[in-house]
Amino acid sequence: MFSDTHFHFRHMVRDRGLDGKTLLEALAGRDTFFGLDIGTEADDLSERQELFNKAVSGLPDSSAEKTRRMIYFAAGIWPSPDEIMSRAERIKILEQEIAAAKSRGGIDQKICAIGECGLDHHWNPSGVDGRSSEDFDSAMFNGERELFEMQLELAKSMNLPVIIHSRDAFEGTVDCIRNVGWHNGIIHCYSYGKDEARVFLDLGWHIAFGGGITYTKKSKMDAMIDLLRYVPKDRFLMETDAPYLAPVPFRGTVNTPVLIEHCYDFAAQALGITPADLSRIVDDNITGLFRLS
Repeated sequence: MFSDTHFHFRHMVRDRGLDGKTLLEALAGRDTFFGLDIGTEADDLSERQELFNKAVSGLPDSSAEKTRRMIYFAAGIWPSPDEIMSRAERIKILEQEIAAAKSRGGIDQKICAIGECGLDHHWNPSGVDGRSSEDFDSAMFNGERELFEMQLELAKSMNLPVIIHSRDAFEGTVDCIRNVGWHNGIIHCYSYGKDEARVFLDLGWHIAFGGGITYTKKSKMDAMIDLLRYVPKDRFLMETDAPYLAPVPFRGTVNTPVLIEHCYDFAAQALGITPADLSRIVDDNITGLFRLS
């Protein structure tokens, strides 16, 4: 029932060892309207689609049909130091991957966005991203911005929305999207406040909330509720970022799109509506943003 605008199927299946067939069957059984598998590397699209196709091939016909209907793909480059330093070459590979997928047809051609891409200035060398401020001299900072803007330009040329990753990098993110002038897509896993939301919304962006909202401390609950209510209903989206950020009461475990109902429950309660009402709102926004037929 509940759509998910951001998850990493490859990381769940290949890296975390989950059963892709069982996961997709669960989503099909819930009549999920939309699920978006996100890219993080220039050359990961074909592998991600191969994993999907393999999992789908083992499903009963009815579940396979639902899965092919609900699953879409984004292709993009997350700003790792290696991708940043090889950005010109990696952008060419990304374009080749997209062209090859479209030529294959079927579910492989269902590419509806560029991303995730963006800026990340959260330093945690021991974390999953392994980011260290020592790696980011001026050349790396400038290269990261250039890699981001190159993908914004690609999305603009293909008339596709962009899935933006922005962490501790609000000003730089805004500078880049203004430089390119392409305001079409999602600020995913939103982690800023209401003032920053106002800037993104004024520029035309959608905002997506995930499991992180369920971690809100009591001292910050009023601010979170205020933020959720501030975002216009026609710009409001939900996501998991699976296999990361599992919502309460599953925090600390491997996240999957099946758990997104807990995100909907939290957000719907804050908005004073039912989860079913929020689901209809999100599905309408997805339909418009991704131009689904």
